[in-house]
Amino acid sequence: MNTLPAYSGARISGCWALRSDGSGSGEGSLDRLLPPVNTSLSPRKRTTSQCKSEPPLLRTSKRTIYTAGRPPWYNEHGTQSKEAFVIGLCGGSASGKTTVARKIIEALDVPWVVLLSMDSFYKVLTGEQQLLAANNDYNFDHPDAFDFILLVHTLRKLKQGKSVKIPIYDFTTHGRQKEWKTVYGASVIIFEGIMSFADKELLKVKMSLYNFFSHLSLIWSLTCLSSGASPVPLFQLLDMKIFVDTDSDIRLVRRLRRDITERGRDIEGVIKQYNKFVKPAFEQYIEPTMRLADIVVPRGGGNMVAIDLIVQHVHSQLEERELSVRESSAGICEQICLWAALASAHQAQPLPQTLSVLESTPQVRGMHTIIRNKDTSRDEFIFYSKRLMRLLIERALSFLPSQVHTVQTPQGEDYEGRVFHGKRITGVSILRAGETMEPALRAVCKDVRIGKILIQTNQDTGEPELHYLRLPKDISEDHVILMDCTVSTGAAAMMAIRVLLDHDVQEEKILLVSLLMAEMGVHSVAYAFPQVQIITTAVDKKVNHLFHIIPGIGNFGDRYFGTDAPPDWSDEDMDELSC
Repeated sequence: MNTLPAYSGARISGCWALRSDGSGSGEGSLDRLLPPVNTSLSPRKRTTSQCKSEPPLLRTSKRTIYTAGRPPWYNEHGTQSKEAFVIGLCGGSASGKTTVARKIIEALDVPWVVLLSMDSFYKVLTGEQQLLAANNDYNFDHPDAFDFILLVHTLRKLKQGKSVKIPIYDFTTHGRQKEWKTVYGASVIIFEGIMSFADKELLKVKMSLYNFFSHLSLIWSLTCLSSGASPVPLFQLLDMKIFVDTDSDIRLVRRLRRDITERGRDIEGVIKQYNKFVKPAFEQYIEPTMRLADIVVPRGGGNMVAIDLIVQHVHSQLEERELSVRESSAGICEQICLWAALASAHQAQPLPQTLSVLESTPQVRGMHTIIRNKDTSRDEFIFYSKRLMRLLIERALSFLPSQVHTVQTPQGEDYEGRVFHGKRITGVSILRAGETMEPALRAVCKDVRIGKILIQTNQDTGEPELHYLRLPKDISEDHVILMDCTVSTGAAAMMAIRVLLDHDVQEEKILLVSLLMAEMGVHSVAYAFPQVQIITTAVDKKVNHLFHIIPGIGNFGDRYFGTDAPPDWSDEDMDELSC
């Protein structure tokens, strides 16, 4: 049975002692926080839980921090080696949780962070509840207002490094928008909300405060047995729990300003709602969870000493989990060492059974001779590349499942043939070179759906990053043809496959097609994903220290599009991902 962590007040020394005045607010005069008197209301600035127009990044003086983007990198087995570090931020309404979260992100200097708000998980209101909300009679600060089942499921998947879809809650219609936001896991996840330490079922139990916490684990177990819920409370998904403690007067003023200017409410309604719901909910549901906190931060975002201590602690935890940010030179060296180890491990090994190489007929060898020739003109390079792509796609289609089907010919005779046995075929190209294979796929597959993935290397960390993703809807049941013109190390292909798996595409339904592959890349992909079928026109044996395929084809994207790349760049530097 899990025991509840007791807050000792000294987990990180000094946080409680940071309160320097009697009120504990430390925010200056309340008057400066009040909205101007006798002025017209400002236009609404925020009406949804997550604005789709907001860029998924945060720029600091040191670097760009992505708050949405790619899953964490995976090891040579195709699995994530470490779970993300989850920081939970709890506190009353308008206590400054989001401000603290953003300042922690800036100070952490970690390139990939997910900021998850509990506001996204409000339940959709019924017609009767919407009428209550319009009259400020609906309690948004009660546990029943949140969808805890979806919240716990989402946070657990993010912690495992999987992609999730986050609802976008509209505070004007009190419903969820049709389009949900796709978010990928990261090294650090910051989860903030008024009840981020709480669980709906637990908070329904009416006990005294001390009795409540001393028997919390037992109550939770009994509750789960009766309801069939998952036996993991929300707070147990959090690796670090921070309670933002701000003076109640400050919180009221901030709530007035926010709800009036950003959510279009009137001052009387805000005060009515505060006295009727917000304040009692804080005292009954939120304030008691302060005992669960590892750290209590007085004065919110203005307490830089506490934030610095938090950041130091997170850095130490990341180092223990081997998720810390590497210096640029060290990161690149580690990547080189990794792929060098993979290359040596695959030497003298037979090619995997999942690999299919196009038969090396005189026609195929002739086309390879032309496109490999450095003196071939761009027009000829494009023409013969397209011919080879068409043959490659035709070969790949033979690996799709089929079943016997009988038709009647114009002569009235039966013919026993075969038809595709599956829901749909979807093509996904790894930009930029993989996009050149799309016309060949469209030429042989009528009405095929196309998706795109852009993966590049961060030159500061040496780590792969997903910069762009557009996949068709309901791709999970499709057979996916993943297209890239060259595969040297297999890094981009492995990450693209991992993204498809995160979107619930079955591994055995993925076909990786490439004009040219290196043995190193073939072994890497097959080792990580043994059920993925690999189809290519040729396999070269070597990869040099710059990860060029030897003898290779050069930088396919540059030769096809007529662009130039620095001479020391590999085939995948411009097109996808080098290591």
